[in-house]
Amino acid sequence: MNPGILCAFFAYVIWGLFPLYFKQIATVPALEVIAHRTVWSLVLVLALLAVLRRWAWMDWLRPVLRQPRVVGAFVASALFLATNWLVYVWAVQHDHVLDASLGYFINPLVNVALGFFFLHERPRPVQWLAVVLAAMGVLWLALQAGHAPWIALVLAGSFGIYGLLRKIAPLAALEGLAMETLVLAPFAIVALAAWTWQGRSALVTADAAQLGWLLLAGPLTAGALLLFAAGARRIPLATLGLVQYVSPSIQFGLGVWLYREPVDATRLAGFGLIWAALAVYSLEGLWTSRRAASSSVSYG
Repeated sequence: MNPGILCAFFAYVIWGLFPLYFKQIATVPALEVIAHRTVWSLVLVLALLAVLRRWAWMDWLRPVLRQPRVVGAFVASALFLATNWLVYVWAVQHDHVLDASLGYFINPLVNVALGFFFLHERPRPVQWLAVVLAAMGVLWLALQAGHAPWIALVLAGSFGIYGLLRKIAPLAALEGLAMETLVLAPFAIVALAAWTWQGRSALVTADAAQLGWLLLAGPLTAGALLLFAAGARRIPLATLGLVQYVSPSIQFGLGVWLYREPVDATRLAGFGLIWAALAVYSLEGLWTSRRAASSSVSYG
């Protein structure tokens, strides 16, 4: 098997199993979990960069820091990443794993819309059909619940915009995460110090096991990202687009069968429309990539 597929698959498995991890630290407020995740991710990423001796980006960074627009883009990507992390952790801790999975099911279709509006990409007609089907599914879920599925929409929107900003940023995955956590780390450190001073931080109140779980946030975050980056470089985008559904599928299964979150026929109908949209989107992507590959062979 292509090692790139394995790398991407295990990255999405880790992300899919994240509810198990965040349930372990459910007594720690979501905002404090994000502060720990930021700090320990930064520590691990800087350690990895030191081991790999990948410091050339620091020379590139010095003149870039004098360009307000570039700095603003990094700050914005860091804020959207933090928003995504915070809403996701809050959702898992408050028994909304199904809503979180919905966000990552519709994320690829949000990316299509963002590419159209901001990158002037021209989605193919079948891709627009998939977007329309997903929009119908979201509208159905909103009508049944009496309100918009805000958790799913915030997760899909924040991660989609984060991905858009990372797409145009001139840094690789590891260096990009280092930059983003450097932006967030001062706020995280100040917040942890204040909570510790007040005696409310897990650093003061938690036992050794819970502290160990919090420290694990760094390896889980950076490890999944590195596996994803390794896989994305080695496999076609269409294949990556199929593999990415592993994560929300695992989350959906955990929400239904492990955490017993309520799901009835009307809610499944909304999910069904979104799954149909993903099937249309994925099959069209595979067909297009295979047709392109056969054309290149014919003309080669």
